[in-house]
Amino acid sequence: MIEAVMLWNEPNNKSHWDFEIDRDWRLFAEMVNLAADALHAEHPNLVIVLGGISPIDPLFMERMKAYDVIRRMDAVAVHGFPLDWNHWQIHEWPDKLNEIRGVVDDKPIWISEVGVSSFGAEEVQEFGLKRSAELLLGQTPRIHWYSLYDLPRAWPATTRHREAEGSAYYRHFYMGLLREDGTPKPAFRHFYEYTPDMGLCQWFHFEDHRLDDAVRIMKDLGVTYLRTGLSWADRFRPNALDWFDRQMRALEPFRVTVTYCFTPEHRGINPHHTSPPQRVEEFAEFCVEMTRRYAR
Repeated sequence: MIEAVMLWNEPNNKSHWDFEIDRDWRLFAEMVNLAADALHAEHPNLVIVLGGISPIDPLFMERMKAYDVIRRMDAVAVHGFPLDWNHWQIHEWPDKLNEIRGVVDDKPIWISEVGVSSFGAEEVQEFGLKRSAELLLGQTPRIHWYSLYDLPRAWPATTRHREAEGSAYYRHFYMGLLREDGTPKPAFRHFYEYTPDMGLCQWFHFEDHRLDDAVRIMKDLGVTYLRTGLSWADRFRPNALDWFDRQMRALEPFRVTVTYCFTPEHRGINPHHTSPPQRVEEFAEFCVEMTRRYAR
């Protein structure tokens, strides 16, 4: 079942929103405000969450507050990877949450992605899971560990500069509790210790071959809530609704936060999935279509 809709992913990260086109995020704010209003009208009881920010930046939240975005949301979200990409240490997690609390007043703060790669050593991920759980459980309504599977090496990671980023890019391929071939890393055997309080974030690519195995494994781990996505860009692929139907049907045992994001290339100001759309209303139309189809 869908328990929440998240509007976009990492809007303050250039790998997900082109803020060279939308330098002050006015187009982004207009887009998510229209989508939130449309979704509240369509499904008044559905939780609407602002896409998780990365980096964790209170100034970005101040901007969203000034644009009247925060008022429309039922929750906001943050992403944190202090052992891989952030410029702060893992023990600073509570301070980072408090920085955002100071801006969003009484809005709940979700952690819609937290994770540690095994790029340097699998023991680092094992430590990072344990320490993250110690710091975060009980501090926020939702904690989505990123992720169940390593990203297959044949698939590109969703970043702006890819291999030019050096080791920062290759860490994307080591974030899973399971290796690409499905074998478990050391952290996997500990994850059940933190469920059901901790959930997972797992993105499924179009016609992803891992879907059924993922559902089985998540059930075995005791996972009860999950974050995933439905891509606006994928909506224009042949048989898109068949795949969306299959994915959402398979995930019915879980409380799902579904993230709507990624601009279709032919609808962007620039032909790229990070581009602001030519017509911001079209994103709201996609959100309503998907919510009408999958939310009860």
